[in-house]
Amino acid sequence: MATATRSTVINDPVGIHARPAAQFAQAAGASGCTVTIAKGDGAPVQADSILSVMGLGVKQGDTVEITVEGDNAEAVADELINTLLAV
Repeated sequence: MATATRSTVINDPVGIHARPAAQFAQAAGASGCTVTIAKGDGAPVQADSILSVMGLGVKQGDTVEITVEGDNAEAVADELINTLLAV
């Protein structure tokens, strides 16, 4: 099974709040892959759970890392990072 990992710094002044968390979680769930997201060196959480993503408390300037396992993991990881950066 393919695995891909991506990191990015969150630039949104309010971090990952309700709307971007919902968009990201929905995209992660629709990907058909197993996706986790972690803040800094923290423990990863399931990315398809809006509450888990919001529970990370990601603020502007924080680094997040997503890990995707499954078919087409590289493309899914790129798409999910773009989802976070588009907000």
